[in-house]
Amino acid sequence: MEIKVYGNNIEKALKDLKNKLQKEDFFKELKRRTFYEKPSVKSKQKRIAAIKKKIKASRFKRHD
Repeated sequence: MEIKVYGNNIEKALKDLKNKLQKEDFFKELKRRTFYEKPSVKSKQKRIAAIKKKIKASRFKRHD
């Protein structure tokens, strides 16, 4: 990943870097890898995420 700094504007470059990392879910992945999760907990979270995704998709589904 590369962030260019223009005119010694380090604050803007750091903000851009943070935004890119958030878009790539870097912080979520870092948090997930920080602590060990039991396989049963992983599968439970995966099921919950699938249910949430299904509910969210049904909210935006068009009814003709």
